[in-house]
Amino acid sequence: MNAQAERHEAGDHVVLGKLTSPYGVKGWLKVYSYTSPMDGILDYGEWVVRQGDVLSRYRLVQGRRHGKGLVAQLEGCGTREAAEALAGAEILLPKSALPSLPRGDYYWYELEGLTVVTREGQVLGRVQYLFETGANDVLVVRGDPLGEPAAIDDRERLLPFLPDEVIVAVDREAGRMTVDWDPTF
Repeated sequence: MNAQAERHEAGDHVVLGKLTSPYGVKGWLKVYSYTSPMDGILDYGEWVVRQGDVLSRYRLVQGRRHGKGLVAQLEGCGTREAAEALAGAEILLPKSALPSLPRGDYYWYELEGLTVVTREGQVLGRVQYLFETGANDVLVVRGDPLGEPAAIDDRERLLPFLPDEVIVAVDREAGRMTVDWDPTF
């Protein structure tokens, strides 16, 4: 394969998707995309593929929608065996390659780890991850009463990501998100 193996911090990257399984006999792979829209992952001509601790760069030769998913061909991956070797690997992109967003918009990875505080100053916990529903995105916030800062309890809360309704303010530099939320809910 023509991939360049690298070692550097995975923290410099964001996960865009996953190579799930081979597709056909010519080295194509099925792709599970975390981007929205789904085929937005195909806009990036070079992918960093993570297998364990090893990061390798691959040029995207071509990709397309296939049924309800995506398939892609990577440079140097021309056989089913080569595709099988990549199955299960994550697709990463350097954070520096992501397009700038308008003020008030955020990539999910920028919200993960923020401390969530009510308007009244009660710490609910930290954003663990987000997920998409049909209506709106949802924050999963987990409390840690022994953490720093200490949360009011160890509950896991699901908060709708509704700017100007539930989400009052996001201060990434301070690592804090202020919410209008009843802690008993």
